[in-house]
Amino acid sequence: MDEEIRRPNPFRWLAYAFGARLPPRNRRWVLYDVTTRTWVLRHLVRTTVQLVPLLALLYLVVPGPPWVRLGAIASGAVIGYFYSTVYVVEACETRVMKADYPVGAAAATREARRAEQHVDARLRHDHEYREERGRDDRRG
Repeated sequence: MDEEIRRPNPFRWLAYAFGARLPPRNRRWVLYDVTTRTWVLRHLVRTTVQLVPLLALLYLVVPGPPWVRLGAIASGAVIGYFYSTVYVVEACETRVMKADYPVGAAAATREARRAEQHVDARLRHDHEYREERGRDDRRG
């Protein structure tokens, strides 16, 4: 995994948000995108990019008073975000598979990072505990 993480340009990111495959040079970025600490928020941003044009179009096309149209698109947005959140893991795995990673690569990467963070937290705790015990022994 010595490849450089290269962000896609805005046009490619927009296509990626709608489900397009990115070029091989952005392969590592795709894995990073769906495994970083904010991966769920990133997914919700992509969902918003997908929903906004559709909801705006519906507001303009559907007849009726503005409050009815706003209520309809708000309900549609709630349903869209609901399904997006329910299938967040599957959607991210699909993106990673499109970048030529094996099935489960995103989940495995997130799990490895969680384990690494757990070990780091444990080491910090142990270090702080030893320092505290050392201070107590010197007082003693």
